[in-house]
Amino acid sequence: MIEHPGILQPGSVIGLLGGGQLARMLVLAGHPLGFKFMVLDPDPEAPAAQVGADHLPCSFTDKNALGELTKQCDLVSYEFENVDADSVEWMEQRVDLPQGSQMLRTAQHRLREKRAIRDLGIEVTGFHEVRNLKQLEQAFEAFGSVLLKTVTGGYDGKGQQRILKKSECKSAFESLHQEGTSLIAEQFQPFERELSVVVARSRSGEIRSFPVSENLHRQNILTICRIPARISGQVEKEANRISACLAEGLGLVGVMGVEMFLLPDGSLLVNEIAPRPHNSGHFTMDSCETSQFQQHLLAVSGWPLGPTHIMKPALMLNLIGDQQDKLLQNLKLLPEGAKLHLYGKKEVRPGRKMGHLNLSMENPSELLETLIKLQVWDQDSLERMLN
Repeated sequence: MIEHPGILQPGSVIGLLGGGQLARMLVLAGHPLGFKFMVLDPDPEAPAAQVGADHLPCSFTDKNALGELTKQCDLVSYEFENVDADSVEWMEQRVDLPQGSQMLRTAQHRLREKRAIRDLGIEVTGFHEVRNLKQLEQAFEAFGSVLLKTVTGGYDGKGQQRILKKSECKSAFESLHQEGTSLIAEQFQPFERELSVVVARSRSGEIRSFPVSENLHRQNILTICRIPARISGQVEKEANRISACLAEGLGLVGVMGVEMFLLPDGSLLVNEIAPRPHNSGHFTMDSCETSQFQQHLLAVSGWPLGPTHIMKPALMLNLIGDQQDKLLQNLKLLPEGAKLHLYGKKEVRPGRKMGHLNLSMENPSELLETLIKLQVWDQDSLERMLN
């Protein structure tokens, strides 16, 4: 890794591996700080390229494009985990890349991730490596219901199957297994609430966490976040302790989302980590003095971190698939102060995140009535998060 050059100056160019919505929001957050951006993304209509970033429409393994990025940029960051770790390792020898390839290799491989978290003394969901059908059947016998997952490449529910009966093991294994690779069988864990913390760690080792978010998933895709989470002060303190421990122990530079399960006995299990801005942290754009995107840029650039306290209770709702179009047809029904963030994606597909909506939670019952009238999100989900 090249020598740390010190505080990144305004006017510097930041390269981003990945040009999706997270990169788009990083670019928008970086403009007031005086930074310029270049993104590398194979998508010719990458969302980040629509808001002032130069664009290299190339593969993440294209050495010529990677070399161009290192020449044109003063610092490089990645916006998501599904970039090639070997490419990142190659780049960090040639340009300032504070997140590093090791953190990426850990986060993009579920077995390495679980083991790294466990090695720091933090509890995770039970898991077994699975290389053959017999090992999967043994995991099922040990855990009962399991989630069988690929160790790489899966997100938003892709690359995984829930197994409820032993007779389902064979078909699940055959559908996910590829020769020469492992799978992971995770214990299906009943929980009280899904929680997450977006934690930041700067190059100097300063650590700050945003308020704990309470999350609801539908079909394995994050749907709604409520902030602050409906948890005790003791649980909040423990969630922040775990996040800080992971940030320090894993050598984080930047921001990281830490997903957790709150169990019926009040204990916490870490489900997974994401070493970049996180979907559950989008509320920070309108409810905190510093957004998670600003914080990430401050952290990797060597600047002091910004304050993370929440200014008002918030609700964040993802717009998935055709929900964007449904909302745009009923904008007049939105409550006062609603903040809509769209990602500039032209093609609407089932399960695709098209944008999000940030709302104030000062009057939950009134907000619930308004959101039900919009007919964008299912009523059951809204009632679970607002009652």
